[in-house]
Amino acid sequence: MAVRERTSPEERTRRRFARRQWARRWGLWRRVLVVVLGVALVATGVWLVFFSSVLAVDEVSVTGTDHLTDAQVERAADVPTGHPLATVDLDAIQARVEALAPVAAVDVTRQWPHAVAIAVTEREAVAVVEVDGGLEGMDADGVFFRTYANRPRTLPQVDLSADADVDTRREVAGVLAAMPDTLVNRIDHLEARSVDQISLVLRDGRTVLWGSADDSTEKAEVLASLLTYHAQQYDVSVPSRPTTRG
Repeated sequence: MAVRERTSPEERTRRRFARRQWARRWGLWRRVLVVVLGVALVATGVWLVFFSSVLAVDEVSVTGTDHLTDAQVERAADVPTGHPLATVDLDAIQARVEALAPVAAVDVTRQWPHAVAIAVTEREAVAVVEVDGGLEGMDADGVFFRTYANRPRTLPQVDLSADADVDTRREVAGVLAAMPDTLVNRIDHLEARSVDQISLVLRDGRTVLWGSADDSTEKAEVLASLLTYHAQQYDVSVPSRPTTRG
C-alpha cells in the first residue's frame, strides 16, 4: 500500500506562491505578446497598403464619355500606374481631367484592390457660336468646349458681338436653358449685343425682343402664347406687358 507523502504547511504555501508568481508573469508576457503581434499586424498592413506593390494601381476605368474618348481622359488623368493605390492623389487627377474643355464635372475614386475609377460628366451644347470662321459649341455656362464642322440642325446659333465676355454668353445660355425644346426648335439664331439686349430670330423670319435673361422662364411661357397670333415682331422684354408689331 502506497504511503502518501505529506507536505508541510510551509511547503504548500511556497508552492502556492510560486504558482501565483508564474501566473502573474505569464499574464504579463501574454499581454506583451498580444501588443507585439498587434503592432506587427498594423505595420504589415501599413506596408502592404502604402509601400508595397501588392495593392498597386494597374487599371484605370473611365465612364461617362461621349464627345471625348476614354483614351483622351486617361492621358489627361495621368494616373501613376504601379504606385500603391492608397497614395494616389485623387484631387490632382480630378484637376487634370477637369482641365479638359468638354468636362463639366468629374468624380475620381479608388476601386480596391487595383483600380482608379474616373466618372466624367461632359458639357452639353445649347447653341453654336461662330468664332474666327469656325463653329464652337457653347454649354449652359457660356463655355466654348468643342468645334463643329457644320451647324447641327437641333441647335440654334448665337450671334455675339466681337467683344462679348463670358457673362454675356452665360446670359444667352440662360435664355435657352429656360425654354422648352419645342420653342428652342423654332429658333434660327439669337443676337446678343449685351446682357440686356438679347433678341431671337425664328426659323420663319419673325423676331422676338427678349431683353435680359431675367424672368426667362416667364418670358418663354408668354412667347409660346403670343406665337399663336400672327405678327412680325414680338416683345417679351417685360413679360407682364408683352407687345406685338406687324
